[in-house]
Amino acid sequence: MRKQSGRRSQTQTDRKRGRYIQARPANGKADDLAFDATLRAAAPFQKAREDTKEDVAFSVRREDYQRKVRVRRASNLILFLVDASWSMAVAERMAATKGAILSLLTDAYQRRDRVGLIVFQKDRATLVLPPTNSVLLAQHALADIPVGGKTPLSAGLNMAYEVLKREKVLHPDIFPLLIILTDGAGNVSMGNGSPQKEAHQYAEQIAHEDVRSVVINMEHEAFDQGLAQALADHLNASCYTLDELRSDTLYRAVQNEIYSSPGGSQKSKTPKP
Repeated sequence: MRKQSGRRSQTQTDRKRGRYIQARPANGKADDLAFDATLRAAAPFQKAREDTKEDVAFSVRREDYQRKVRVRRASNLILFLVDASWSMAVAERMAATKGAILSLLTDAYQRRDRVGLIVFQKDRATLVLPPTNSVLLAQHALADIPVGGKTPLSAGLNMAYEVLKREKVLHPDIFPLLIILTDGAGNVSMGNGSPQKEAHQYAEQIAHEDVRSVVINMEHEAFDQGLAQALADHLNASCYTLDELRSDTLYRAVQNEIYSSPGGSQKSKTPKP
C-alpha cells in the first residue's frame, strides 16, 4: 500500500539526531551549533569588531550562536481499548477489532509503528497485547480474548493512561493514538463514586497529556443515549459511529486519524467504506 519505507510521522526533536532543517538563536548555548548560520549571524558585525579582534580573522561572540533545528521520523503507538462486556454485540466487535489490529500490524511492520490492546470487562482491565510490532505476538494474544460481565470503563481508561505514560518515557518521540471501542456505559468504578463520573475524570487526565484519542461508538443507533459522545467530549476526541462494523472500516478510520492533523473536528463521523 505504501511506496516508501521508514517511519511515517515527522517531528521536531531536541536530540542531536535527525535532519538539520533550519537554525534559531541558541541564547548563548554552545551545544549542537549550526556553524553556517552562526557565521552568517556574525558576519554583519565584523567591521564594528575590528578594534576588539585579537589575532582572529573572524570574530564570533556568544550572542551570534545559532542552534540547529532538527526533525526526525517518529513511530506511532496505536493503543486499542476495547469494551469486552456483554453490553454490546461482543462477537461482532471482537472480530472487527482483531481484523483491524492485524491489518495495522502488517502496516506497522513496514512503518515501525507499534500496536497494543487493552480489554476491560467484569471488574478489571487487562493488557492483552503490550505495545509491539510483532505480528506473531499479536496473533497469539488475539486468539482468545475473554468476554462477558460488567463494564469497568474507568479501569480501562486508567490502564490506558499508565501504558501511554510509560511508553512516552521509553520512547519520547512517539506519537500515541488511543482508539476506544465502547458504548460509553461504564457501570463499575474503581472507587466509591459514580462510575460514569469517574470514567470522565480519567478521560480528562488522558486529554491533559495531549494524547490523541478516538472513540468508536459501538451502541446500536436505536439505543444510543449519547454516552460514547460524552466520553469523546471529555477526551477532546473524535467520535465515530459505524453503521456496519467491519474490520476494513475500522482500519480505515484509524488510518484517517493517523494522517489527519491534531485538533480536528470532534463531531460524530461515519467512515466511508
